[in-house]
Amino acid sequence: MTSTDTGIEAEIDAIVETGRSAPGDTHAVPSAGDIAFTWDYTRARPGLSKLYEKAKTSQWNGSTDLPWDTDVDQEALARLMSSTPASARFKEAAARNGSEVAKWTDAEWLTFEIEQQNAMLSNFLHGEQGALLCTAKLVEQVPWIDAKYYGATQVIDEARHVEVFARYLNEKMSGNHPINPHLGRLLDAIISDARWDITYLGMQIMVEGLALAAFGWIHQLTPEPLLRQLLRYVMSDEARHVAFGVLSLQELYADMSAAELRERQEFAYEAVLRLRDRWFHTDTWERMGVDPRPIVRTMLEDRSEEERQFGSILFAKIVPNCRKLGLLDAGDGWLREKFTELEIIGYEHAVDTSEEYEDLDEVERDRAEAG
Repeated sequence: MTSTDTGIEAEIDAIVETGRSAPGDTHAVPSAGDIAFTWDYTRARPGLSKLYEKAKTSQWNGSTDLPWDTDVDQEALARLMSSTPASARFKEAAARNGSEVAKWTDAEWLTFEIEQQNAMLSNFLHGEQGALLCTAKLVEQVPWIDAKYYGATQVIDEARHVEVFARYLNEKMSGNHPINPHLGRLLDAIISDARWDITYLGMQIMVEGLALAAFGWIHQLTPEPLLRQLLRYVMSDEARHVAFGVLSLQELYADMSAAELRERQEFAYEAVLRLRDRWFHTDTWERMGVDPRPIVRTMLEDRSEEERQFGSILFAKIVPNCRKLGLLDAGDGWLREKFTELEIIGYEHAVDTSEEYEDLDEVERDRAEAG
């Protein structure tokens, strides 16, 4: 076995071992950091003030603004996904790598696609709860009144997101799965760090940035009208949330030392790795009784160009926002090099979210059309 083969095997083992779920309905995370009162109520940050005003006029009601009476045929949606060319390529590549799924029947693949739907939406749900807790922490810790004002509106947004994803899973899907361990560990790292800017960076830029891209991808892919509208409304909020992070951290990072910025670069890179590893879905494969190692090998080594592009597009919101914050080229350009190795650097000149959030305001658009 060559050193390259050994390295790949070690990477596969690490992804699988860290991707196993722990049982339990609750999870306590020790959290640190000072709670910051501010007696300066001057509105000194016009970008955040504008974002706060936008948030106040863009609220929506998850109970009444979505068509919950829509019938959803989960099996039909799963069958549609199972029959795509991408799915066929994946099945063939997995078989080449020795996976037992080569012997699966169409019924087993259909069951897997249903499990995937449940797992994907469950992790959206869990991620939204992570955002709810992190933003509540930011309201406590951030020292600027404009940030506290806006952060309070995001707490309301995140509670609404948890509500609608939980309702969709309970009423329209067939199961609520545990959080993916890779995502869970990232949320733990974000919320347990005493430095409030790490909570900003981890949640507003990394997790929310990937969520915004993932929601957009699912919105384009699914024909299901209730989920499409739900995602479009959530995306309107998420774009503001990412902009909140960019506007706040841009000011803070401009005055940081090279050593401090290197710590943020390393945190951003580790966050990207955890977010990438979440999409291997090793916990779902093991739930189906399948050894995930051949599957992970397929996803690492045997992907088509189209599949590689999909894997990288999930980071299309993260990379330009890191550039806007000065993290790509801080110091010796360490993060640029790492993002280049991950094949995601090509998105650095995409529009950063602090400039596009108004274009994604679906609530305002709906009201204008109604009115």
